[in-house]
Amino acid sequence: CQPDPAFLAKVASPAFSINDDGWIRTHIDPDVRGRQAIVSEVNGTGPYRLEGWNQGTEVSLLRNDGYWGVKALNERAIVRWVDDGAQRIQELRDGSVDGIDAVDDTRLATVADDVGLTLAMRPALNTFYLGFTNTFAPFDKEGVRRALAMGIDRRTIVDTLYPPGSEVASHYAPCTIPFGCEGDPWYEYDPILAKELLVAAGYPDGFETTIQYRAAGRPYLPDPLGVATEVQAQLLANLGIRAELVVVPEETFLGEVDAGRLDGIHLLGQTTSVPDMTDLLEPRFGPGASAEFGNKFDDIGKALAAGRSTVDARKRGSAYGKANDAIRTHVPMIPVARTSVAAALRVDVDGPGASPLHLERFASMTPGDRRQFVWSTAAEPAGLYCADETDPVASLVCAQLLDTLYVYDPTGTAPLPSLAETCDPNPELTVWTCALRPDVLFHDGAVLDANDVVISFAIQWDTAHPLHLGRDSRFERFGEWFGGFLHPVRDTP
Repeated sequence: CQPDPAFLAKVASPAFSINDDGWIRTHIDPDVRGRQAIVSEVNGTGPYRLEGWNQGTEVSLLRNDGYWGVKALNERAIVRWVDDGAQRIQELRDGSVDGIDAVDDTRLATVADDVGLTLAMRPALNTFYLGFTNTFAPFDKEGVRRALAMGIDRRTIVDTLYPPGSEVASHYAPCTIPFGCEGDPWYEYDPILAKELLVAAGYPDGFETTIQYRAAGRPYLPDPLGVATEVQAQLLANLGIRAELVVVPEETFLGEVDAGRLDGIHLLGQTTSVPDMTDLLEPRFGPGASAEFGNKFDDIGKALAAGRSTVDARKRGSAYGKANDAIRTHVPMIPVARTSVAAALRVDVDGPGASPLHLERFASMTPGDRRQFVWSTAAEPAGLYCADETDPVASLVCAQLLDTLYVYDPTGTAPLPSLAETCDPNPELTVWTCALRPDVLFHDGAVLDANDVVISFAIQWDTAHPLHLGRDSRFERFGEWFGGFLHPVRDTP
């Protein structure tokens, strides 16, 4: 076992929803090869029960009047899907749906200008940065890296090359992540001081380098060429640095980055998977990180070690504040921007805003004087057994039907008690003990108990378990987040 301070942030994912032991045993058949009944039939403890899945059209969710928590504020929630963004907006405007996901960047103004609609920007969970490998001159000098940190106008990059709703990164980690923005914010743009730092580092006339990137855009970097060209121009104008643009093939770029073989400035980013600082910072800056940034920094490693050794909020906040400050001091990279995905609602819909994790809580939505809440997204869920799903629409639907031990804050990422009233670790953070909420009923009337929790996790972890079956039986989220499986992965049935 390995210490895991991010345990609560992980088990709050719909992938780790708790199913009834008896339901699992009657809806997963070891003798059936391929898609299991549990993929399309759901028996959860959530605020809605599954009314029907009209495949190709919609999923209908009926209020669970026996819910253990606050009852849904609407009688029914319906999830539909339309792959055309313009059509989704039109359906919202004509009142056939109450909310839509994935508003295209080119249509944000259309929604914002409509008095009958409300634009809901999701808090950003990605970071675009300029990276350096400090084993190559001149990036082996901290003064050079700091000069670049002050000599690049990140605000101009975001305002001119990023879609509305994007933001300048104040820290490497998104502020939506608990402790993400502890410590001092990033350097302000100061080209005069930047030039002085570069002179002091021994480069009064600048130097020659490259800007290396992939041609295809990413959510955190929608216009690679535009950004690379802007950075190139700023480096020359502000610091006298002459940078050549180099497109690295898609198939080799990440390998070259991880091996520390890129000798210039590379454009890359990170999208949050587990909303926890340990899982966010360790892969980039920890002692086991790749060679992307070159030699490691002991003070960053020490702060990260302190952060991963406790679940005490005060101590973690202090540790990650020190880690962020050390990252700011050493400048292994320059955090530039974050992008956001927008949702939109009819103006009379009352309730929480958009979830950064795409896990809106429909039960808290009051759609004006209408009895049902209708949500339109871009794609149909592949299945509703979310232990064996990774697509966000499946997770969204599962989050309405099933509960987890902890649940994400509806407008943030902090894990909050749900089916478990408490989950506490041993001093080594290797064993977590959870106290279940009493008298919780599944939709079929079965009572929640510890056996339900055990089997819900065990059949994911144990690839040799006869019930380790689902839609494609990969259980990818468990393998990725908890360090693999008990046994070797078996052939997909």
